[in-house]
Amino acid sequence: MVEVLAATDKIIDGYGTDREALVEILREVNDEGGHLTRAHLQRIAERTNLPLSEVYSVASFYTMISLEPLGRHVIRLCQDAPCHVAGGREVWEALEHEFGIPFGETTLDGQWSLLTTSCIGACAVGPVIMVDDDIYGNLTPDKVREIVARYREADAQDAASESQGGPA
Repeated sequence: MVEVLAATDKIIDGYGTDREALVEILREVNDEGGHLTRAHLQRIAERTNLPLSEVYSVASFYTMISLEPLGRHVIRLCQDAPCHVAGGREVWEALEHEFGIPFGETTLDGQWSLLTTSCIGACAVGPVIMVDDDIYGNLTPDKVREIVARYREADAQDAASESQGGPA
C-alpha cells in the first residue's frame, strides 16, 4: 500500500494541489492502478485539501474513472441516441451473449468488463464501442464477435510467449 500511495503522491506532485487539477489527478491515478481505492481517494483528499465526499463525488461522476476493479479488457458501449438508433441494442445483446454477463459486470476470469458510456465522439459511425483505448464503429453483432476474437487471439499469443519465457 505504501508503494501505491507513493505513486499517487508522485502524480499529485506533477499536477499540484489545486482543485482544478482534481479530474486529471483522478484520471491518472485510475489509469495507473486500473481503479481508485478508498486509500487513493483519501490521499488525494488530504493532499488537495478537499473533503473526501467531494473527491468521491467527482470520481464517481466520470465513466472513465472506476471505483471497482475492472477486467483486463474493458468494453465501453456508447449508449447515446445516435448509436442506439443505428443498432446499439443489437450490439448490446451480442456483447452480453458473447461474455455471458450483463453490462456493469466483469467476467469471472477477470478478463472482460462490459460498461456503458455516454458519447465517445464518433456518432457518424455508430454504434460504437471502445475496447481499452481502441474505438470501433459501424458495428454489427458479427463485427463485435470478430473484434472480441482478435483480442482473445492476441491474449492467447501473449500467454504462449510468456510460457516460453519470451517478453510479455
